[in-house]
Amino acid sequence: MITCEDILNLKLDGMKLIAGEKGLSRMVSWTYMVQTRPYAEHMNQGNFALIVVDYVRFDFDEVARTMEELNELEISGLAVSVVDDKEAIPQTLIERADELALPLFYVRWKGASFVDIAQSIGSLIAQTGFQNKKTGDYLYNLLFGYEINDKYVEKISGQFGLDFSKPYRVGVIVIDRKYGINLEQDEHTYEYYADCLNREVNNMKGNPMFMRFLNKFVLLFEARENKEIEHELERLLRALDARPQFNGLIRSTCILGAAYNDPRKFKQSYQEAKNLISKKEILPNPKQKKVLSVSSMGIYKYMFNSGNQAEILSYCNEKLRTLEEYDHANGTFLQDTLLSYYMNGFSVGKTAEALYIHRNSLQYRINKIEELLGMELDDYMEYLNLINCILIKRLMFS
Repeated sequence: MITCEDILNLKLDGMKLIAGEKGLSRMVSWTYMVQTRPYAEHMNQGNFALIVVDYVRFDFDEVARTMEELNELEISGLAVSVVDDKEAIPQTLIERADELALPLFYVRWKGASFVDIAQSIGSLIAQTGFQNKKTGDYLYNLLFGYEINDKYVEKISGQFGLDFSKPYRVGVIVIDRKYGINLEQDEHTYEYYADCLNREVNNMKGNPMFMRFLNKFVLLFEARENKEIEHELERLLRALDARPQFNGLIRSTCILGAAYNDPRKFKQSYQEAKNLISKKEILPNPKQKKVLSVSSMGIYKYMFNSGNQAEILSYCNEKLRTLEEYDHANGTFLQDTLLSYYMNGFSVGKTAEALYIHRNSLQYRINKIEELLGMELDDYMEYLNLINCILIKRLMFS
């Protein structure tokens, strides 16, 4: 995916940036000739808008109103041309574009036509898409190919600057989203999010290979001891999800497989990450991290592979029996309360908010748990034992 800065770098004849330089990083999904209201019916996030001041449909007052509406729709940028260059762009329009950090381009009437601009931007988008597909094809073959030989590995490492003498790991980015009443708009928002994600990952310092695969996003990167790339990925996903157009609607989590030196085992790293996806909401994650790994399962993975699952399950059942029976008989959620209290760092306020209950109700539940179990929750060793039992049962049956 390209940005307004890429459009600026095309240096099209007669087209120059006059305002909104701070917004040059806005993503461009396509171009659109602005015509009739309501704009929300045909303009989407990332559209690069084109307007001709013809003094019939658009004068500068109308352009100003339109710019405000289009900015609300989160367009990427705006190019304005004036018939016969009769007037200069008003200073008020330029200042407002700067305030909005909306890239505003002036197109000289006898310079590049809007057709030229649309074709140039379209070609640039297609070229970028082709490069992404090329990378994705190589990564797909590396993870799912029937035979990964030394010659193929050498070809990839040479083409993408990868050093396969070092360990690499696979990450699978899973996107969770909420749906509103406008499914078409939801889909546009999701696709725009995917474009932004693609752009951000491709610009990472670690230079990972990246592809979109079915409804997931897969990347391969060098596993460094200082976890530099994992930390960068954490910051990237957190910042992306916090953007106003995505906040509360879309959130992503990256699941990491183990690191391997042998490229033939990269598919194993992918499978490990994939197997953890269904358990990502169950694993202990008090800090709400965006990047989780197979190592996040800690002791649990050994429990599941030790062959004594029946014994472990029997112990967990006995430990939780009193709470389970009470929850079942009274329609309460004491186990969920225990787990949420732990996940929220033993904060009464955060836990009450997460459970959508009043602080007094939470305190009542905590008192009831202590009464039923004959213990106090500040006995952290016993508390952790209960949490482990809850998680083990949920992981076993998820």
